[in-house]
Amino acid sequence: MHGNLFYGCGTALVTPFKGKRVDFDALENLIDWQLDCGADAIVVLGTTGEPATITESERSAIVECAAARCLHRAPLVVGTGSNDTRRAIAQSIEARRLGAEALLVVTPYYNRASRTGLIGHFTAVADSVDIPVIMYNVPARTGVNLDADTVAELAKHPNLCAVKEASGSLRQMTDLTRACGEGIAVYCGNDDQVPAAMALGARGVISVAANLIPGVMSDMVSDWLRGEPKKCLEAQMDWLPLIRRLFDEVNPIPVKAALAMMGKIENTLRLPLTPLDADKEEQLRREMKRMGLVG
Repeated sequence: MHGNLFYGCGTALVTPFKGKRVDFDALENLIDWQLDCGADAIVVLGTTGEPATITESERSAIVECAAARCLHRAPLVVGTGSNDTRRAIAQSIEARRLGAEALLVVTPYYNRASRTGLIGHFTAVADSVDIPVIMYNVPARTGVNLDADTVAELAKHPNLCAVKEASGSLRQMTDLTRACGEGIAVYCGNDDQVPAAMALGARGVISVAANLIPGVMSDMVSDWLRGEPKKCLEAQMDWLPLIRRLFDEVNPIPVKAALAMMGKIENTLRLPLTPLDADKEEQLRREMKRMGLVG
């Protein structure tokens, strides 16, 4: 069901930079490490990947690089959302050409499209490709909410077969499950709500925390799917303090600081994002040390 969509944890991967350039060596190493640790899918150019400041040529190179590393190992999901439908279509077609197995398409930000506009946007993108499209609802960042009734209408399109629900509202997650039933795959978009989302029928999580703990996040979902909800809940509670530290500042500022502490990337972001301030970085370091991620 739902073609190339995955069960488990898809890592919403950072885009590593070295100076002003994308650090492709670090990107390859990150993907290899993720897959070796049990990540069930790799998601590039989602929110965590800073797509707003990635050029078109960099975008193509990132997708090509990720597709080569993921080949025959795990599905590659590529973020191709835009607030310009024409651009979202062009990026979706290009990502498909370069090896994407599914797309992550955020609601059009800033424009604040109506329900009719949202349906037109997602339908146009889905019509342009022959792979699954994961609709991405993150109203805190886009200014528009993709409600359950709209998702249910969009789910009639064969390619619009999944949603990443990151509103943080369990009421909305419940409404989504009730409206869509088995007709759509739901992914949790909040790392602090995995057991709750799984209880409401999610098939997994698209995770920021998995940048640091891919095996933990994958096992959390697998435990639930294997009928061991207590283990899933215990892991959520164990890692909750660290997960919360990863959202002390806007994503991906903290997770990039954390990966730099682990020696996996340089702590470089593109303006308007700036590195984590010293106090929050120290709090993050203490939590990572407590959980054994750094010495």
